[in-house]
Amino acid sequence: MILKISYLTYLLPFIGATIGMASVYFLHLKKSIAFKLILAFSGAFILGITIHHLIPKVFSQNFFMAGPWVISGILFQILLEFVSQGAEHGHTHLKENSKLPWLLLISLGIHSFFEGLPLSNQNELLWGIFIHKIPIGMVVFILIWENNTATVIKLSSLLLFAIMSPLGSIFNDYFTLNYKWQLQIISIVIGMLLHISTTILFESNQGHSFNIRKLLTIIFAFTLSYFL
Repeated sequence: MILKISYLTYLLPFIGATIGMASVYFLHLKKSIAFKLILAFSGAFILGITIHHLIPKVFSQNFFMAGPWVISGILFQILLEFVSQGAEHGHTHLKENSKLPWLLLISLGIHSFFEGLPLSNQNELLWGIFIHKIPIGMVVFILIWENNTATVIKLSSLLLFAIMSPLGSIFNDYFTLNYKWQLQIISIVIGMLLHISTTILFESNQGHSFNIRKLLTIIFAFTLSYFL
């Protein structure tokens, strides 16, 4: 049973990113209504997971001060987004035929690695990251595929991005991170996810226009995250 859970932990984030990439390549979902709805669903779902499952876990520990670690996660994510230009929540600012955006990809890779750290101990978060990876995989594919770099480099970059969250899980499971640091890790990830998910939801309602499909998508995502 432990092996099955471990394999699922490593596979789901990779599969989510791959689904996102394949959807752009085969279905041409770039900046479509479907893309916006998937992005809104992922933002609401990851926010629901964070509020319903992760925040109560870390703030219920009387011996642990979660607040400073959560704020550290928010600040860390803001710092990463100075480099990534907001790609974590659906932004693509690069021009076609530009060079491969190495700094942006490094920032996204660091973000993905940190997301993967607590997944082995957080089944709810695992499904949240799986959903989150679909629109992010779409964005990364758009950023990488539309430039003049050789195809083998593009494919290698896409593969490297897709395995960063599983690498975070492997690092936490088999290397230096001790159990006593798990609450700190979860709290930092909470901060990162709070910033990303709220930004996605706020930006999805730019102009304050009412969209019944988007509203129903968000309500469904919140409901599903509660019962997960």
